[in-house]
Amino acid sequence: MDVTVSRNLSVTVTDHSADKLRERQQKLRDRLQKVESKVLGVSQVMLGVMVISYSLPLHLTEYTEVMTFGVPWWSAIVFIVAGAVAIETGKLASMNSLRVCLLVTLVAVLTSTLALIFYSIDLHNNQDTDCAINSSAAPCGPQHYAKAFSRGVKSCLLVFTIIQAVISSTLSFFLYKERHTSTEYASLMENTPSTLIHSAPSDFN
Repeated sequence: MDVTVSRNLSVTVTDHSADKLRERQQKLRDRLQKVESKVLGVSQVMLGVMVISYSLPLHLTEYTEVMTFGVPWWSAIVFIVAGAVAIETGKLASMNSLRVCLLVTLVAVLTSTLALIFYSIDLHNNQDTDCAINSSAAPCGPQHYAKAFSRGVKSCLLVFTIIQAVISSTLSFFLYKERHTSTEYASLMENTPSTLIHSAPSDFN
């Protein structure tokens, strides 16, 4: 903090800590506008679209737990919404948008976890049928190939969901860290006096 006295006895107090806090707030805003949230948001949207597109062929196979409960559909919708919110947060870079994005991203983490449970149970309960491909006594029928195809698609959806869980967890950590830092800066700014304080000679009478 610097104190300057001019010739007319006016006093100017400059608080450099407040300037540094404002500079850090600007850096925080710049970090929110960086590519992390946008890239992760785009990745979430793309994964949601891929989950929907990959799940379409499952309508032609036997309905199991995954399709009965519509796991690919509600999980993909949550992924797309979370990605869109993350992209908007990167554009707006405000505390309100950060809080909303953090909440939606946590929902995406929970959704990914539930989807992983459904996929694991489905793959465990619907094993491939035993048959001899090269044996004329017990040849593999259409049901075997249909189930193998269904398991292959669900395995891909399982991998997509794992990737989504990792992305959502990473974004949640990033957003929580930024929110915690922003809260600390805001509390410090509230307790900091104004940058410039002018005292005229009459103030000393």
